[in-house]
Amino acid sequence: MSTPSHPIGQPIGQAAGDTLQAIFGRPQAIIGVVHLAPLPGSPRFDGEAVETIYQRGLDDARAYLHGGCDGVIVENHGDVPFSKPDAIGPETAAHMSVVSDRIRRELGRPIGINVLANAAIPALAIASAASASFVRVNQWANAYVANEGFVEGEAARAMRYRAQLRAKGIRIFADAHVKHGAHAIVADRPVEEQVKDLVFFDADVVIATGQRTGHVAELSYIRMIKEAANLPTLVGSGVTKDNLGDILSVADGVIVASSLKHEGVWWNPVDPERVKRFTAGLKR
Repeated sequence: MSTPSHPIGQPIGQAAGDTLQAIFGRPQAIIGVVHLAPLPGSPRFDGEAVETIYQRGLDDARAYLHGGCDGVIVENHGDVPFSKPDAIGPETAAHMSVVSDRIRRELGRPIGINVLANAAIPALAIASAASASFVRVNQWANAYVANEGFVEGEAARAMRYRAQLRAKGIRIFADAHVKHGAHAIVADRPVEEQVKDLVFFDADVVIATGQRTGHVAELSYIRMIKEAANLPTLVGSGVTKDNLGDILSVADGVIVASSLKHEGVWWNPVDPERVKRFTAGLKR
């Protein structure tokens, strides 16, 4: 009789590991999001000098990291309305690569890349060019209906592309039941099963979110996702200094932006004092 290649009782896919420890040097991580201003080629880009865009991204990253965060995610959040992955031009990857590389070189801390919407291939290209540690992919497995229309999971294409780049060290942070979309197209599979699909398709970290940017997820929902995944689980929306302690009692870390911006508005610059107050009570 042959020996099973996977331990009985364990989910198929990546085993629960030390991804956060490997990247950030600690088992719980606080990650700030650098929301880049509109990039060349996007509808809201008004022709400002790209050096101004790069400097603002660097300033935001500096505020997060000097204020106590463990790393940042660089994201083209100013490029609304977002395009589907195959409609995103090379100019987006080019400009994001430059600013990401500058952030990593100056600040020397782990960075991740998220290219909206759901553009795993450009994200991996940028991560490879800028020596980023991970990419965030909002729909890694299955499909959903989003603001951009019907969006399919990128796992198959992305994992093959990562292998072509010889970049297996770039980790995959995948959203579970991603915000800003509807998943119940046929309503025949619970969220727990969709989360297990992320594990099956070799995600390294799972991200739980609320329904939209700035919307907090319930603790019971976060706990359910973490138990279903058996992987490090982050909370990716609605995190504030007031609920941080409760969230970290369940999750392995947070991805935060809006509550650390001036006036708590996502498109404003990061407020260094808000970051310091946010991290002040952490037991690191």
